[in-house]
Formats: sequence, C-alpha cells, structure tokens
Amino acid sequence: MKRLVFLAMVMAASAAGAQAPQPQAATPAPTKPEAKAAAAKPVAKQPSKQSSKRNEDARQCLDRPTNTEIIKCAEEYL
Repeated sequence: MKRLVFLAMVMAASAAGAQAPQPQAATPAPTKPEAKAAAAKPVAKQPSKQSSKRNEDARQCLDRPTNTEIIKCAEEYL
C-alpha cells in the first residue's frame, strides 16, 4: 500500500515538473537611437483584406473549357 502511494506521488511530481513553463529568451536591445524610437511606437494592426468576391457564387467558372482555366477563375473567389 505504501509503495502504491509513493509511486503515485512520484508520478504526480514528475508530471508537474515536466509542465513547468519555459523561461523566455531575452531580446537584444536596439543599439541606434532611431531603432529605440521605432521600437517604442506601437504597431497598428492592418485590417485583414477580404475579397468582395468571397461571398459570391463561382459556378460560372465551371463553364470554362479546361481545368486550368477553371482553377484560375475560381482562385479569385478564395
């Protein structure tokens, strides 16, 4: 009984130790003053570019004569 409890405690401790967070790597500091100023400014997120054709129907591409032309036409709708 004591062996089972001991083994359970060892297994739990080893599992908890394996999940310890990794230390973050230090980032090198910029050397030039311009680089420091650029690093201090927050970078604005650019809105994701979504095609207006994304919600349209691409079935007219199936009327093309070859598979290559169908694929090129359908890529505009992705």
